Amino acid sequence: MTALIFIARYGKFALICGLLAGLLLPDVAQVLRWWIPELVSLLLLLTAFRIGLVDTLANLAELRRTVLAVLILQLALPVGVLLIVILLGLPASSLVLALVLVMAAPSVTGSANFAILLNGDPAPALRLLILGTALLPLTCIPVFALLPGFGDIGDVLAAAMRLLVVILAAAALGFALRHWRAPDLSERGRKATDGLTMIVLAVVVIGLMSAVRPAFENDPVELAFWVVVAFALNFGLQVAAFFTLRGRGSPAATPLAIVAGNRNFALFFVALSPEATDPLLIFLGCYQFPMYLTPALLRRLYDPR
Repeated sequence: MTALIFIARYGKFALICGLLAGLLLPDVAQVLRWWIPELVSLLLLLTAFRIGLVDTLANLAELRRTVLAVLILQLALPVGVLLIVILLGLPASSLVLALVLVMAAPSVTGSANFAILLNGDPAPALRLLILGTALLPLTCIPVFALLPGFGDIGDVLAAAMRLLVVILAAAALGFALRHWRAPDLSERGRKATDGLTMIVLAVVVIGLMSAVRPAFENDPVELAFWVVVAFALNFGLQVAAFFTLRGRGSPAATPLAIVAGNRNFALFFVALSPEATDPLLIFLGCYQFPMYLTPALLRRLYDPR
């Protein structure tokens, strides 16, 4: 318990260690990449256990606002970008695909954990994760309609449904464990759970970085380009969302802004052609840098204290 609480206290450094391990231990990264689905499921279980069903559903009036946030983040933003691209007559390059896929995707599974690290409320982030994934089969249809030849929409719908089943199953198990084993979870217990979650997050990122080391060795210039794109897109969405929500007086500005920039766009890879996948795999690895550095680099934005 003491060790886990210590890790929770310095969780942002645990995430940085995971990034470094992904770069310095390519063989380990290649092994862990095959365990990412199981590790993500464990991460969801721990998050649901930490928050609890009562806190997640404490304010049902927020459901309408959560649905509205999903429609803005996953539908209005990518469709708006695509319309601009079409009006300007620009080609559907890898850069355009990267921008659109990130904006059209639901929240990453670790968004609630990032909110905890930044002293925000994790419950809105968890609601966005569940509802965003549930509504993805509807929100992605207009995006695919504006991207002719992008891929088979049936593959994405099937992948979204599989992801939703995994999310619901892991969350249900986590809620059940919390209800039956720790209905009154102490603050010490919460911190210990946070520490265990940080360890899982650090291990997950090692597997997600499997494409970065080969890219650095083969084409460092291209890698640098995608790193710049990843930081600009991720942090740009977070900053814009945070100031917009804070200006409207939203109490959920922190978790919603975190979700705005951190998306599970790897879900769409099942519909991509191999020609489009190669550069985006590098972008997927590069996207882990701003994602896992959010608690360290954007702390002054979200938590001025």
